[in-house]
Amino acid sequence: MGRFSQEEFNEFILKNNIIGFFNEPVTLKSGRKSNWYVNWRKATDDVFLLERLADYIIEFTEDLGLEPDCFYGVPEGATKTGIITQYKWAKRSPDYGPGSHSLPMGRGKSKEYGLPENRHFIGKPKGKTIVIEDVTTTGGSLIETIDKLNGADVDVIAAFGLTNRMELRDDGLSVREAVEAKGVPYYAMSDALSLLPIAYRRLGDAIEEEFERYGVEKLKLR
Repeated sequence: MGRFSQEEFNEFILKNNIIGFFNEPVTLKSGRKSNWYVNWRKATDDVFLLERLADYIIEFTEDLGLEPDCFYGVPEGATKTGIITQYKWAKRSPDYGPGSHSLPMGRGKSKEYGLPENRHFIGKPKGKTIVIEDVTTTGGSLIETIDKLNGADVDVIAAFGLTNRMELRDDGLSVREAVEAKGVPYYAMSDALSLLPIAYRRLGDAIEEEFERYGVEKLKLR
């Protein structure tokens, strides 16, 4: 497996229509309104694309020098991504065998009773764990997941966002700052400030409003 290529990963996003635009603003899961979206389901609903996404995540992990025992996807948006990445990661291990790796999965809605590992998980992550989120806007779901993992004594060594929308939270913090306040390093595999200029060159004035929101100068994009 090769090294992670930011240019190739951005092209993967654009080529597979994971980023797109609306004529009228829509309300995101975070409650924010936007004329652009990132929909990773376009990749995770396709076996070939999901496997390639898992490869990108593993390449990204290795480039950072991280050595997790487990990948875990934030329920429910990154559940499949976490499972397939963990499966491929385990199969690559020289220690792969019975009992060597867990295959965790989070519950979309936690049970109201029982131990944390039963209330929040269908299989608890074991060992050093990297948490994967598909899109981070305010980071609410990611931080909630980290809290649940910490409550279950899971060793979270990093959090990955497949795409960071690069928006400030209501408390003035960036997603990275909010996550790292929990003691967990945050890494974005792609972000708005790198994706939007590429999309602009391809789609033109239809998305100019988004650049004004992010303070990107139009002349620098041509």
